[in-house]
Amino acid sequence: MKMLENRVAIVTGAGRGVGRAEALMLARYGAKVVVNDLGVGKDGAKEETSPAEQVVEEIRAAGGEAIANHSDVSDWEQSEAMIQQAVDQFGGFDILVNNAGILRDRMIWNMSELDFDLVVKVNLKGTFNLMRHAAVYWRTQSKAGKPVDGRIINTASSVGLFGNIGQVNYGASKGGVITMTIMAALEMKKMGVTVNAICPRAESRMTEGLIQRSEEEISRRNPDYTAALVAYLASPEAADITGRYFEASGFGFAVLEGARHGAITEADKDDVPGLNDAIHRIVRNSQTPPHFNRDQFWDL
Repeated sequence: MKMLENRVAIVTGAGRGVGRAEALMLARYGAKVVVNDLGVGKDGAKEETSPAEQVVEEIRAAGGEAIANHSDVSDWEQSEAMIQQAVDQFGGFDILVNNAGILRDRMIWNMSELDFDLVVKVNLKGTFNLMRHAAVYWRTQSKAGKPVDGRIINTASSVGLFGNIGQVNYGASKGGVITMTIMAALEMKKMGVTVNAICPRAESRMTEGLIQRSEEEISRRNPDYTAALVAYLASPEAADITGRYFEASGFGFAVLEGARHGAITEADKDDVPGLNDAIHRIVRNSQTPPHFNRDQFWDL
């Protein structure tokens, strides 16, 4: 029996790149997959065709089960209907992989309100929409006395932790995904649902043309590495892993550790000028943030 046999998965943004690799990998290990893709460019602009059907055909040709879905993840009703489609088609729902995302990179002084709103709407709100509707489904199942073994794997980015030039909107959305992952993991643990996030270092439309890479780097950034970790986190074997976020690539799978306390000094509310020496001392005695140690940026 395959590791994901009889489990039903939704993968958003699954027409290309990392999402496509994830959908194919889940199907390879036995999952029935709803392949969601709206059919837009990396900036969110509508394209003439959607690649979701092509991925479905690949899965079926390999002996798997899949259906296409063209819903907009940022739309409340459409995302809710996506969950229902999985249940209606396959009789249940077990795995949610939130991968859909867009870019609108600008330096902050060139970034428009629309650039910010669209990226946050798709990357952050879209992730929330599916998580919320999935949580309602699983909570209903749990309250009815039915066993729940649910999985949510969100797609974040190291940009949301370490920063990057020209991606204020993208970094804010992905940092928000990490925070939502932690809190949803706490809230959903008792009902039998794990919630984790991945920060892929993978070649995709999101990274195409940003920087020059060697053949070795490109090989290590094969999206299949990310997909393999997603498939594992979606499996019954990962039932005890929740609230974590991982970096994933051919360079390795790493647990990313979030904010931690650095040096501390005595607080003083009466002498602001007198804080100068103390604040500079605790800054010197704390770790330098990773973004200040980087030689180059634009490395998703």
